[in-house]
Amino acid sequence: FSCKNDFVEFKNEDNKNRHIIIDTDTGADDASAIIMAAKDKDVDILGVTTLVGNVELEQSAKNALMSLELAEREIPVYMGSKKNLNGEDKVGFSVFGNDGMGDKDLIHPKTKAKEKDAVDFIIESAKKYPNELEIISLGPATNIAFAIRKDPEAMKNVKMIWSMGTTGFGHGNATPVAEFNVYSDVLAYKEMLDSNIPITIVGYDVCGNEAMWTNDNFDKLSNHNPIGKFVADAHSVIREIYIKELGLDMVENCDALTMMCALYPEIIKESTQCHASCIITEGETYGQVIFYKQGWNYPMIQDTLTYNVRLVTAVDGKNFFKNYLRKIK
Repeated sequence: FSCKNDFVEFKNEDNKNRHIIIDTDTGADDASAIIMAAKDKDVDILGVTTLVGNVELEQSAKNALMSLELAEREIPVYMGSKKNLNGEDKVGFSVFGNDGMGDKDLIHPKTKAKEKDAVDFIIESAKKYPNELEIISLGPATNIAFAIRKDPEAMKNVKMIWSMGTTGFGHGNATPVAEFNVYSDVLAYKEMLDSNIPITIVGYDVCGNEAMWTNDNFDKLSNHNPIGKFVADAHSVIREIYIKELGLDMVENCDALTMMCALYPEIIKESTQCHASCIITEGETYGQVIFYKQGWNYPMIQDTLTYNVRLVTAVDGKNFFKNYLRKIK
């Protein structure tokens, strides 16, 4: 650690030996996370796989391509399925504007997505880097679930999935009990949880309080460098929504927080091993993920629980934004 005025800088020398895929429905928060990861030249980002979520598939790919170009990294982008795991067409829904990036005319990538399907790329990477591949999932789990269905043996070799998803132990942002990424493809999230692939989850509950980005933070971003201004402008629509509808002059950035947990785990202050169960039955609890803590006695539960995920329960929110500024230099 290097400390100055209570600032803790997050570092991770192990990043030199890591191979990751970023799976994203690229809105403003995803873009900020992609840029931060791409600026760390030690990290081997094999590719970025996109899907429908915040925006439609093609827009998601364009937003990812633009983010990588700004970060000056030549990393391939692959587009995934336009359908949910149950075969229904997916529909983009964004609180970040029609283009997912603040409707500021920011997106003009010079490059294009590759022809290869995202699911095939994920499977090929799992085979090429057995027990080394990490997938950082910033959107719905659709691409991952399709990869598990298509080649479960290959996907068993995935070292870790880092998932921005679920409410954690808090409330939801899609419904009172469901988080957006899970709710967007509930069956996919359940299949991912049930796959026995090691999973670390950063829930919506740890994205609030000190981890939120304030107006002052966005001013600092805008004045920091061109990348910072791009990130600030991309968040303009959601900032307006939070002010008008919630009376808040700050917003969560769960995707950048998840990326920081994955790349710089010193930010994680507490976590707990859990059994995670996703509710797929239609009704008020649809999309809720229930966590059973390992070591707790649940006398009414007769089945043997598999503690299949690590849930992040506390982060160093105070140093989150300060580190973000440093990482995007």
